[in-house]
Amino acid sequence: MEKLVTFATMALATTTLVGCDGRQQAETPWIVDRFDDVKVIRYEVPGFDSLSLREKELVYYLAEAAKSGRDILFDQNFRLNLPIRRTLETVYEHYRGDRTDAQWLALEKYLKKVWFANGIHHHYSNDKFVPEFSEEYLRAAIAAIPAERFGELAEMRDEVCAAIFDPQLYPSRLNQKAGDDLLLTSAGNYYRGVTQAEAERFYADMAADDAGNPEPVSYGLNSQLVKDPETGLLHERTWKVGGMYSPAIERIVYWLDKAAAVAEEPQRTTIATLADYYRTGDLKLFDRYNILWVKDTVSNVDFVNGFIEDYGDPLGRKASWEGNVNFMDREACHRTEVISKNAQWFEDHSPVDPAYKKKQVRGVSAKVITVAMLGGDCYPATPIGINLPNADWIRKEHGSKSVTIDNITYAYKRAAQGDGSLEEFVLRAEDRDRMVRFGKLGDDLHTDLHECLGHGSGQLAPGVKGGELRSYGSTLEEARADLFALYYLGDPKLVELGLVPSFDVAKAQYASYVMNGLMTQLSRIEPGKNIEEAHMRNRKMIAEWCYEQGRDERVIERIVENGKTYFVVNDFEKLRELFGRMLCEMQRIKSEGDYDAGAAMVERYAVQVEPELHREVLERYAALDIAPYGGFVNPEYELVEQDGRVVDVKIVYPNDYAGQMLHYSKDYSFLPNRN
Repeated sequence: MEKLVTFATMALATTTLVGCDGRQQAETPWIVDRFDDVKVIRYEVPGFDSLSLREKELVYYLAEAAKSGRDILFDQNFRLNLPIRRTLETVYEHYRGDRTDAQWLALEKYLKKVWFANGIHHHYSNDKFVPEFSEEYLRAAIAAIPAERFGELAEMRDEVCAAIFDPQLYPSRLNQKAGDDLLLTSAGNYYRGVTQAEAERFYADMAADDAGNPEPVSYGLNSQLVKDPETGLLHERTWKVGGMYSPAIERIVYWLDKAAAVAEEPQRTTIATLADYYRTGDLKLFDRYNILWVKDTVSNVDFVNGFIEDYGDPLGRKASWEGNVNFMDREACHRTEVISKNAQWFEDHSPVDPAYKKKQVRGVSAKVITVAMLGGDCYPATPIGINLPNADWIRKEHGSKSVTIDNITYAYKRAAQGDGSLEEFVLRAEDRDRMVRFGKLGDDLHTDLHECLGHGSGQLAPGVKGGELRSYGSTLEEARADLFALYYLGDPKLVELGLVPSFDVAKAQYASYVMNGLMTQLSRIEPGKNIEEAHMRNRKMIAEWCYEQGRDERVIERIVENGKTYFVVNDFEKLRELFGRMLCEMQRIKSEGDYDAGAAMVERYAVQVEPELHREVLERYAALDIAPYGGFVNPEYELVEQDGRVVDVKIVYPNDYAGQMLHYSKDYSFLPNRN
């Protein structure tokens, strides 16, 4: 998945909302809340009212399933996230003291950040939040509330406070620093008491037992790996009904069963297979579900639900839980239909080694969707594109399904109107003009190509399983998909296919990508920190490598004007050639499982931050008063029943971020404090 971060201020266009009663509500801004480095945005669901009653009901049940796994992600991110969140929520709801006090406002901001990040570590940088209120203040606020409000949380108070306030404890959710034991130094809850070497050996032995299997299981995808403190033996706690996270998974299965009852074939069997996987934890069933899901290209309403992406695991093996419900945006699907129909042409003309190209591209389907519900690792921050499944053998034999989420990109764009960032960071007027004219089209096509073809392109060399790149795998895979998209954005084939009017679309995207990779994304990093998040590493690696490789010919030029730094693309054609050269190397690294080359590439170009440039970027963003991160509140759905049967499903757009978070914590919180 590719995540988009956009920029916005509070000075925004508004829109008129319609409530469940059909009457107009007051005009509401696209941004409904803002705190720290975050803005919370509404998204609309155009076309929902045009769905059939069966489709609306299906959306409702799948949406309930997407909300039911929220607690799973909190616990996966850090084992104390749930008691921390619940302690702070109890204070937030029941404290009767001065709510204008600076310490209270700091506590409120901290809680909003915890909600947004699904825990106490930043959703993007992975660093632990630094509270701006004191431990004494929190303990006093707790003491002012009747003890019965906290229940068993009272016994965990010291643990909670230590986790929040002690900077030495759990500093990073995901540490990827070369040379460290990545498991012992990461706060993520995918392993317990297990060293990196022990985990790698455990799963290497599993893979060895499965050697030669053309359909290898994704070992470890849906479990926590634990060491028995008495015996020293390692075992998995599987996430399934009757296993770890059972109370939440039971609710997910309940709603999936309801969804299956109203779905039509082939989707009914697909949903039922997913429910069976949740009941058993059998990863072979998960593979069967993925094959059924990727082959279903006819269902209008679609969904993602499960343990999907492995970015949160330093070893790139275990998957975070997420949910997404959507339906097809038929008017906007022309782009992706054209791209998917020409998938073989793109594969054949790729600049990579012919040995690593697919001889026959199978089952590439792509569409533009309208998202109807976000959950788990897709909420509040969400990707703008999805390409699944992740298993390489399924991609090779059965294909992949790619989507671009149009209503989310639209909401981002509306929220970012008039923020001043282009004027501040883009030196040349002609570049700014192209970004204004072609930026949305370039962004959409980049996402289409990245998700539809980039991730699904290429093939592994014989004997390579796909996990050899380990902790660097996510960064390198995102770079490979990004480079595929960047290279083809500038291909005359896109003009021939009627997808772009000219090379100007590529010019707009190239200038924007370089600016982001080398400069503007640094606004998301705290002073003194390196880059840890996979997508940020990917963008910096590509831009930095191209800058270095094209330095002699001034392909990308660093210019200082009036004391401000700019990166300007002078030769867009040459830059495209560099994208192609780098794509060739990224594909070779993946195809051969060349860990050493991949690690060297990431460590050299993707990690280190230039302190002075970083300071300058932060100062310039501070002057613009822009929140660099965006996420969303979900719409809410209401079943309309008559004589015991569903006659309609109504949609309403809330504008209260805190209210939605408290609602979810009350009605969709199924796990105990300790799991």
